[in-house]
Amino acid sequence: MPITKRDMLTGATAAAAAITMTQSAFGRWEPSERYPDPSVQVLDPSFNKYRLGLAGVERIATGTRWNEGPVYFGDGRYLLWSDIPNNRILRWDEETGRVSVFRKPSNNANGNTRDRQGRLVTCEHDTRRLTRTEYDGTITVLADKFEGKPLNSPNDVVVKSDDSIWFTDPPFGILGNYEGHTATPELPTNVYRLDKNGQLTVATGDINRPNGLAFSPDESKLYVVEAALNPRVIQVFDVTDNGTKLANKRAFINAEPGGTPDGFRVDVDGNLWCGWGMGNAQQDGVKIFDPTGKPIGFIALPERCANVCFGGVKRNRLFMAASHSVYSLYVNTQGVKGG
Repeated sequence: MPITKRDMLTGATAAAAAITMTQSAFGRWEPSERYPDPSVQVLDPSFNKYRLGLAGVERIATGTRWNEGPVYFGDGRYLLWSDIPNNRILRWDEETGRVSVFRKPSNNANGNTRDRQGRLVTCEHDTRRLTRTEYDGTITVLADKFEGKPLNSPNDVVVKSDDSIWFTDPPFGILGNYEGHTATPELPTNVYRLDKNGQLTVATGDINRPNGLAFSPDESKLYVVEAALNPRVIQVFDVTDNGTKLANKRAFINAEPGGTPDGFRVDVDGNLWCGWGMGNAQQDGVKIFDPTGKPIGFIALPERCANVCFGGVKRNRLFMAASHSVYSLYVNTQGVKGG
């Protein structure tokens, strides 16, 4: 029987040790009993159209060390995400709520996405490479070197409609032995573009320690977190040269002290839904900015959020990978494809 996208890597899941994360393990966090959920905050009236009055924040998993890279598989109705220090990718099944180990070891996987053929694309810290998981479960190395030198530690990844894969390469995974292994960087901290023929080029080297990234809905702009700045800045570039290069860098969002943007995704209206926090508990959660950079909404969480993705049957469920837990919230918009 041929293996379909729906069956992709279920063998690896079945072979892994299952872990159950139930409501009793959720610790001190409690869901709101009221609608609208007070943790979903309106910072500008324009956010009202995106907040569902009868939807609240849900905690779907906990008990992890540091979560990143959520990605939703609609054909299987499950979410994958990375628990980087525990060296594993976890899976949550939407039908049952069951959490299990999808892949261990994961080579300290960080960012994940799907390509336009539905295959899992993963940034790996420990092996310092970008990989693709095929339908039969085998792993293809897409990139591990540039001009003969090893990559630093690929961090986050998105896929453009022309099948090109764009990823950031800061040194975070080789600065210590907690999220990878200690090593000396041999390359600048570039943003790379991998075309559908496997050619790797530098989209831009004009950003110090790039982190999260996402395209605007029309793919004319690429937003990238510049993590070396303090406070961090989400920069925006124009996509030029027939969609192959980045130019005209400028600051889009300047994070205030205590607000640390990490990973983010864009909805169909061009709003940025950004993992936020660390340093100020009042800013832990997800901050939403409109296409002009104005903050319009905030989802307060009891822990810093690192990254998000849209999923669910109608791509209107926001999944939030926070420090030790994963949360979700139905919203009145949809995520763009490719994130």
